[in-house]
Amino acid sequence: MLNTKSEEKIAPVMSAYGRFPITIEKGKGTYVWDSEGTKYLDFTAGIAVLALGHVPDAVESALKKQLDTLWHCSNLYHIGPQEKLAKMLTDRTCCDQVFFGNSGAEANEGAIKLARRYATIVLNKPEGHIVTFDHSFHGRTLATMAATAQEKIHSGFGTPVSGFKYLPYNDEADIDAIATDDECIAVMLEMVQGEGGVIPADKVWVQKLASVCKEKGIPMIVDEVQTGMGRTGTLFAYEQYDIEPDILTVAKALGSGIPIGAFLAKKHISQLLTPGTHGSTFGGNPFSTAAGVATIETFEKQDVIAQCVKNAAYFNQKLTNLKEKYANQLIAVRGLGLLIGVETSAPAIDIVNEMREKHHVLILTAGKHVLRILPPLVTNEAEIDQFIEAFDDVLKEQ
Repeated sequence: MLNTKSEEKIAPVMSAYGRFPITIEKGKGTYVWDSEGTKYLDFTAGIAVLALGHVPDAVESALKKQLDTLWHCSNLYHIGPQEKLAKMLTDRTCCDQVFFGNSGAEANEGAIKLARRYATIVLNKPEGHIVTFDHSFHGRTLATMAATAQEKIHSGFGTPVSGFKYLPYNDEADIDAIATDDECIAVMLEMVQGEGGVIPADKVWVQKLASVCKEKGIPMIVDEVQTGMGRTGTLFAYEQYDIEPDILTVAKALGSGIPIGAFLAKKHISQLLTPGTHGSTFGGNPFSTAAGVATIETFEKQDVIAQCVKNAAYFNQKLTNLKEKYANQLIAVRGLGLLIGVETSAPAIDIVNEMREKHHVLILTAGKHVLRILPPLVTNEAEIDQFIEAFDDVLKEQ
């Protein structure tokens, strides 16, 4: 076979990411070390993945045990850890059944697919649309990209997948538009818009939205890929809104860094997913689901959610103090639990770079002027103080 390449030398990995100029080689707890041996305080947690920190002991032990027994098994057979994890998730949520995939995008794609199947078979609306909200983020597959109401995500990929309608987030006036929209087959939203600027949903708005969905008999899909697994101070953020989603997605922290995602649903919807309607080669394999089981067990043995609530209160007070001190530079501190957004007058990326280069602290952005801070839930006050000291120093120098 002819294998003709350009003579121009390029990096072998595609340039889909704007990477920071360090190579991470090791991590433990709340810290990572780069290839030069420099130690960093990691308040990104792998973008909300490492709720238990890097390489948590109990999960590591479970995975070593699983490596000695079974790595992969087709979903044509029953898989012990998968069934155990499914029961753990359904016992702890309002949903009845689970389908496992490998990522948050796959989880959301599956949720969209299930909602469309419900619309076709039960609602008799195969051409209907799903309502999502401005500044949302649901993934980068073709369908989840179309569900994401951000033009910058759509740009350059041709005509988006049809079947989505966008409305303003947290706007009660537009709930009436859903109530009178005969072609609306589902509503999909995040409890906190992470990529969209760390914007929590308003509780009254969410409850009205849930009420309309119930009255219309259409599913409410709650995307908890980033907010799930304790990040906001409850296992899932929807619990703080006194609602029950019909379809729920989870990924990121579920496997403590091992790739896994899942969508859950109530039985009147989930039972429509019959043999041959959906599938995944690797989804729910023994290794990833063993990680999920160990993660949930560790959450409960170590009372991780209580740690999150305590740490979030401490961190929020420290950040509020800084906001008062630097009123012209810090516009807002917001979020839920340890999903924290800090809106700044300066470009957020400049602060991210200074924190990394001068203080060896890692954080992220969520837009041009919003810092996204995502420590492991098991961080401690000394590590939060380390962050605050560094952030104070950066703000002082601006």
